[in-house]
Amino acid sequence: MAPGHEEGIDRPSPAIIVAVTPEHRNVLVDEIRSRYGRDYTVVDTADADDTIHTIKTLVTQHVPIALVIAEADIADCTGRQLLHKVHRIVPTARRLAAIPMAQFSSVLPVMQEALAEGQLDSYVSIPQGLRDEEFHAAIVDYLSDWGWSVATPEVVAVHLVAPTRASTAAIRDFLDRMGVPTKTSTPDSRAGRALIESLELESTDDIRYPIVAWRGRRVMFAPTVAEVAEQWYGSPDDIPDTDVADLVVVGAGPAGLAAAVYGASEGLSTIVIESEAIGGQAGTSSMIRNYLGFPRGVSGMRLAQRARVQASRFGARFYTGRGATAVEVSGPEFDHHHVVAGTARICARTIVISTGVAYRRLPVPAVENLVGSGVYYGAASSAAREMRGRHTFVVGGGNSAGQAAVHLARFADSVTIVIRRNSLAETMSDYLVREIDANPRIVVRPGTEVIDAGGDGRLEWLTLCDTATRHAEQVPADGLFLLIGAAPHCDWIPAEVLRDGHGFVLTGREVPADRWVDGCPPAPLETTVPGIFAAGDVRSGSMKRVAAASGEGASTVPLVHARLAELRQAELSSGH
Repeated sequence: MAPGHEEGIDRPSPAIIVAVTPEHRNVLVDEIRSRYGRDYTVVDTADADDTIHTIKTLVTQHVPIALVIAEADIADCTGRQLLHKVHRIVPTARRLAAIPMAQFSSVLPVMQEALAEGQLDSYVSIPQGLRDEEFHAAIVDYLSDWGWSVATPEVVAVHLVAPTRASTAAIRDFLDRMGVPTKTSTPDSRAGRALIESLELESTDDIRYPIVAWRGRRVMFAPTVAEVAEQWYGSPDDIPDTDVADLVVVGAGPAGLAAAVYGASEGLSTIVIESEAIGGQAGTSSMIRNYLGFPRGVSGMRLAQRARVQASRFGARFYTGRGATAVEVSGPEFDHHHVVAGTARICARTIVISTGVAYRRLPVPAVENLVGSGVYYGAASSAAREMRGRHTFVVGGGNSAGQAAVHLARFADSVTIVIRRNSLAETMSDYLVREIDANPRIVVRPGTEVIDAGGDGRLEWLTLCDTATRHAEQVPADGLFLLIGAAPHCDWIPAEVLRDGHGFVLTGREVPADRWVDGCPPAPLETTVPGIFAAGDVRSGSMKRVAAASGEGASTVPLVHARLAELRQAELSSGH
């Protein structure tokens, strides 16, 4: 049996890396082949015509193409023009322009313009010698991103079996956002039958779908997302009643993750609870390009998982799948509080509320009835792969909507962004607006809203309405992704924590003066209850950006230390 093969399992064909190298073949191809030749087939071409012909042939043969790297100067076609043509043929492939170091400064303005217009994903300098790790860091970043968002995982941690994909949509989306490689099969498929037979059940009549099989033969029948989450991370019910955490972070988006990293790294006993997947709304972003320190961009999922691992290494404990349902505020001294999460009651000296915001629901009953069957709130990255060759619509004009549209355009034949405003420029970052304008698969319909939807068991059509003329038009649609505005996650917060008229938590000088103590406002990021802080999108007046939320989360930790010092001093003064 060949190495790397399992009996009865066919190893898929390796994905392709195409290197277009008219001048630097010996350096570029040899460098790529020596590092990645075991897992990828490296194909080298010398000119634009040869490259296009090769790629079209590979696409016809259904061979996956992971990466195309082209020298900036090609005799009959510039590298940016070639990579733009490649994108039209195989939009899921990542595209890099390789620039000789001697030409870097002169070519850089052209590359920056091409990047802004979406003609390539990034540019790198051609290796100058051995161990050019910056070059390989770029290659690995894009191969990793391709592998997560496009490829079928070869190593599977969770196997889902269900008659329809719709019945696994919520679980798949959760696992995808958690970075868990997942495989989905129908009961009558070879893999599905093999799994069911391995269970050795007396009768299959009692099987409830979906079946969720974890590596190691832990099997769940028709679980909720919360049950799957607790299988992965454990349950807050397991926290001993005697535990008193220095810091309980409620919500694991960028703000909560930053609070967890800095709190745990400074020795605070830290517990994080999250109702959904780690990363919050930011975790659904397919590619965040303007986050400090990530010049090639980073997916929200990867950013969140890196932060989770970082916080865990410092000792933070994470519980996901069950959010806070209440906070029990202590007496006049406010020396501790309790966070209630279902049946769990967690004692906390301080609390950071970082539950972020949720996408607003579209007030169209027909749309709500199709959620999970072609209609999704958020980017639903796991559903993007299912949109291959289909017509999709994105409702929303913020950065999250723009990132979702760009990602969907790698798979779908067409992506239509529907907004009520007259222009994306009013609400979206310039770099995204330019990329969308340059993408031939994306169109924008301003002054438009969705008023109806329908289909036989899943989404098949939408009715769009002009907001000015009220003219309605029915259009075919296979996918609808809703990223419209935001409402704070605050229903569980006690009345003692004051909120503004929109439901966002008030902190610091935003708190009305009549709630100040001895003429002094609460500390920045502190709420009207001592020891309870708020950070990120849930906070009134926040910037609603990932970097700003991360900064606020980190900034709560000095305030937490100050509060803990106050509690220690009060305890000493009382003589306890």
